[in-house]
Amino acid sequence: MGGDSEWGRDELVDPVPRGDDHTEEAGLRPRSLVEFVGQPELKEHLAIILEAALRRGQAPDHLLFAGPPGLGKTTLAGIIAAELGVVLHVTSGPAVERAGDLAAILTKLGDGDVLFIDEIHRLPKAVEEVLYPAMEDYQLDIVLGKGPAARSIRLELPRFTLVGATTRTGLIAGPLRDRFGLVARLDYYSAEDLEAIVVRAAGIMEVKVDDDGASEIARRARGTPRIANRLLRRVRDFAEVRASGHIDRAVASAGLALFGVDDLGLDKVDRAILTALCGSFGGGPVGVSTLAISVGEQPDTIEDVYEPFLIQMGLLQRTPRGRVATEAAFTHVGLEPPARPRADFLPGGLFDS
Repeated sequence: MGGDSEWGRDELVDPVPRGDDHTEEAGLRPRSLVEFVGQPELKEHLAIILEAALRRGQAPDHLLFAGPPGLGKTTLAGIIAAELGVVLHVTSGPAVERAGDLAAILTKLGDGDVLFIDEIHRLPKAVEEVLYPAMEDYQLDIVLGKGPAARSIRLELPRFTLVGATTRTGLIAGPLRDRFGLVARLDYYSAEDLEAIVVRAAGIMEVKVDDDGASEIARRARGTPRIANRLLRRVRDFAEVRASGHIDRAVASAGLALFGVDDLGLDKVDRAILTALCGSFGGGPVGVSTLAISVGEQPDTIEDVYEPFLIQMGLLQRTPRGRVATEAAFTHVGLEPPARPRADFLPGGLFDS
């Protein structure tokens, strides 16, 4: 798939700001489904949807991608536009503050274009209501004037494909979610897929890495391609300064340890969360707001960025009364697990979860 289409455009707007590591990361992004590693079920679904749309000469259904940060939602939006040979327009939920902002974006779309809205769950309610007829009927209702003199006009929009991305599916209103033709959740990547991603990225970056070195980086990448690429860049720097430039398992381990990534892939904040939970709060249960204050992070950041991996690794549990550390968490931070659960211990109050 890809190349020219009935819409006659093959420009792709780069969804990543240029500069420093962002420029390099943009160069590592795959540009086709064939290059995209992992998410096999989703890739198959998209291949069918895009091929069918190309054969009909129509825009595909609107698509919603959900999942933790760094799993490839933005990359997939770029791939969809590239496969269709159309322009990718990029914005985010917090950036579209008023209905007029959305109207300005929609009126710039060409026939068949892809509009990518990151963090779509953060769209204001008034903006969502403007988006409904645009998604369903490809029409835009604009109110001119105020009071008794106000009048409404309806503009026809070209057929476009909205690709939404969210880390919080539960915060998306039902009427908006129902207007997407495909709602897909991206899963964490296997170590094998991440190793393939590291090897591919190393080739693009012209970094010498053997299989053991790539495996060590992949093993500590928290199931996330973005983190795998970031760790590869840091290990590359370490290898160039402290080693011969070649990355093997020993160099990868030493470099990751220097930059604070431990054997499980936990970073400084992960360990601070576990240390606070196990040490200061006796293993919990403790509310997420209290836990966030204790480590100097926002509750949303704790929930969206750090907790999913800690739960996946069996180090933390969510309960109705708050967050609870497992025995493995106590062992990892070098503390003795309590003899029995502290069920009577509830910092932060019953409703602080």
